[in-house]
Amino acid sequence: MRSYSETLDYLFSQLPMYQRQGKAAYKANLDNTHELDRYFGYPHRTFKTIHIAGTNGKGSVSHMLASVLQRAGYKTGLYTSPHLADFRERIRVDGEMISEDNVINFVDKHSEVFSKIKPSFFEMTVAMAFDFFANEEVDIAVIETGMGGRLDSTNIVTPELSIITNIGLDHTQFLGDTIALVAKEKAGIIKSDIPVIIGEWNKESAPVFEETAENVGTKLQFADKCYKAIHKEIDINHQTLDITKDNETIIEDLKLDLKGEYQQKNIITVLSATDTLINKGYNISEEQIRDGLANVTANTGLKGRWQILDQEPLTICDTGHNTEGVTYIINQLNKYSYNKLHMVIGMVNDKSIEKVLKLLPKDAVYYFTKASIPRALCEKELKKTAMLCGLNGNTYESVEKAVFEAKKNASANDLIFIGGSTFVVAEIV
Repeated sequence: MRSYSETLDYLFSQLPMYQRQGKAAYKANLDNTHELDRYFGYPHRTFKTIHIAGTNGKGSVSHMLASVLQRAGYKTGLYTSPHLADFRERIRVDGEMISEDNVINFVDKHSEVFSKIKPSFFEMTVAMAFDFFANEEVDIAVIETGMGGRLDSTNIVTPELSIITNIGLDHTQFLGDTIALVAKEKAGIIKSDIPVIIGEWNKESAPVFEETAENVGTKLQFADKCYKAIHKEIDINHQTLDITKDNETIIEDLKLDLKGEYQQKNIITVLSATDTLINKGYNISEEQIRDGLANVTANTGLKGRWQILDQEPLTICDTGHNTEGVTYIINQLNKYSYNKLHMVIGMVNDKSIEKVLKLLPKDAVYYFTKASIPRALCEKELKKTAMLCGLNGNTYESVEKAVFEAKKNASANDLIFIGGSTFVVAEIV
């Protein structure tokens, strides 16, 4: 029997993994997924699901919803990707990661079938999650898509509710280079008679979602058309919000332990979702909603979302990596007071990075680095492009060295930000 580390080597190395290898791992059909589903006896049919897609925010929405459902007393599965520090973060029940033994046994027991079907890393991981949730007899599982929707391996579920957080231009080589084309791929999770919530109305994507919903015969709701989150204050533990629905305050002083201001968009999607679930007969009280949202990180283990790593100097990391995500990061950084800003930045090599780099502040000191994955962009190439965008700094061959140097150079009243890629954040949380 393999050890856990040997099992991970098998998962990461022998099978294509998009997060590490990029385009070579992408499969534009669900053939393997259906074949694995048949082999495992259609495990996803034994529990209820909520299916979540979107360009930004789908991970946060997934964790928030799971936290609320847990506090409401439902045994809750949670499938998300990518992971940060440990593969097992992808598959949780009531916040507890799948055990190492479960991962080992799953691979060993079914490796002969895998050698015949030759699933991708993601296809295998989805099969593992669904099999685990069925064996654990969860009441409901919150299922986050990978990068797409229509052809995503998770898109075999018939959920209680479909959610699309928002649409931006990311993974354009697979999903299309316009908002409408990306929206069409994400809209692939919309199903007949299954209510769908869109987090954010957009003039280019809204017609795509409305047409899809009409064609399949289901109800569509834009969360930001009736809900609003009004920011009140933020402290070291929480941000506090008032929530309005149709211009009427419905919740006052709602505390959320995820401190990124961009969560104000995500929280109204979550509240719209809980309303829909309550209308479908789920027993979820306002107290349980408050409790779940105030304790997301403790309940579900979410990391890397405006996470404060240190106070002196203030050190913050965030996984936002596309233009929409980085815009929110910069807007929030601009609200802090500090003497000097130190930016530890690394990116992946299969994306157009110029648009993101042009958003970054030119008066910061940069520490260009790369995560330890094959997809990571060489730090020297990153610096070369960054300099053309007016950003200056030095290169470091590892995230650890870059962070060490930033801490060495920063005074107590400076601010250090670490990000640019999920995989940079993964190495320091």
